[in-house]
Amino acid sequence: MNAPRSAPVRLLAASLVLAASTVFAQDTIKIGEINSYKALPQNLVPYRQGWLLAQEEINAAGGVLGRKMETIFRDDNANPGDAVRVAEELLTREKVELLSGVTLSHVGLAMADFARQRKVFFLASGPLTDKVVWDNGNRYTYRLRSGTYALAASVVPEAAKLKKKRWALIYPNYEYGQAAAAAFKENLKKLQPDVEFVAEQAPPLGKVDAGAITQAIADAKPDAIFNALFGADLIKLAREGKTRGLFEGREVVSLLTGEPEYLDPLKDDAPSGWIVTGYPYANIDTPEHKAFLAAYQKKYNDYPRLNSVVGYATAKALAAGIQKAGSTDTEKLIASFKDLQFTSPFGPVVFRPQDNQSTLGIFVGRTAIKDGKGVMPSGTYIDGSKLQPSEEVIRKLRSNAS
Repeated sequence: MNAPRSAPVRLLAASLVLAASTVFAQDTIKIGEINSYKALPQNLVPYRQGWLLAQEEINAAGGVLGRKMETIFRDDNANPGDAVRVAEELLTREKVELLSGVTLSHVGLAMADFARQRKVFFLASGPLTDKVVWDNGNRYTYRLRSGTYALAASVVPEAAKLKKKRWALIYPNYEYGQAAAAAFKENLKKLQPDVEFVAEQAPPLGKVDAGAITQAIADAKPDAIFNALFGADLIKLAREGKTRGLFEGREVVSLLTGEPEYLDPLKDDAPSGWIVTGYPYANIDTPEHKAFLAAYQKKYNDYPRLNSVVGYATAKALAAGIQKAGSTDTEKLIASFKDLQFTSPFGPVVFRPQDNQSTLGIFVGRTAIKDGKGVMPSGTYIDGSKLQPSEEVIRKLRSNAS
């Protein structure tokens, strides 16, 4: 039997264990990532893959500030309340040093408010509502992906070139859809003052009666259609509209439709010739994207989706921001992200100091059918800095930012 250790020996052993655990904790920078993994697998499996690829590259290059990046992923169940609860657990139990993530707009707004209340840095990766950085913006919250206003503004020049006078609008009846329709109308009227909006269909999200919508739009006899439906709602509209000939002889301008996440499920029912925002991954001829595409395909034996880019770029932005700050201290991160520059698969990106929004841009092009499936074969990249309202408008929107 071993002799019992004396109190000083036990105290020394405990101190060594504590010191070892402290050193281990300091070896990693823990990031809490919250997203709707179960609700949106078509978006967030690619997102997580892109994030992990970036993290692998960052750590292989020596990490950040000499520490490895470690990400703790949690599901928000597409619910704002669950997101806030998980965020609190990540801070208190997992001891993460900052928060990131979110795809759904209503969850993004809840997380931005949580960041403000808890005074913790939060990089929103993909919620489209501009309230995250404008009306409800705060100094703790930054956003990577361009929002609804920029999406709508990106397609307006192409819409104006069509010189179509009578437009119909289709959009989901919640924050994203309402804001998209309003921004499209506002910006198109500036370029084409005589435009008329002859019909609007705003079904509840996920409850599209495609037959009724198609008939109502056809009855209005528009020259062109603006669409902001996505996912399952887009599939119903595209198939019903194709069956009934709604799109024959009519131009369609559609947000998000050129993203592989939404084109792939349509297969040969995908629309051809629509003007869309999206991701022509096979034909982006820049060194940054070629390197990303090759690395992604090598690691996953699959092509990236737009959310792959969003996840990858979010992780890279965090690494750049922490490196510049020299710390994960909240106040230092807030300062470092002002005018932060980093390289994304789409090229250089800057976080704008006036509204905490990054300049990650948007591709605009037309859809086509190739080998029995929908594709976006090419697109023009528009830098996000060119798709924002005036400085005066942004100042007014952020007048209550805290």
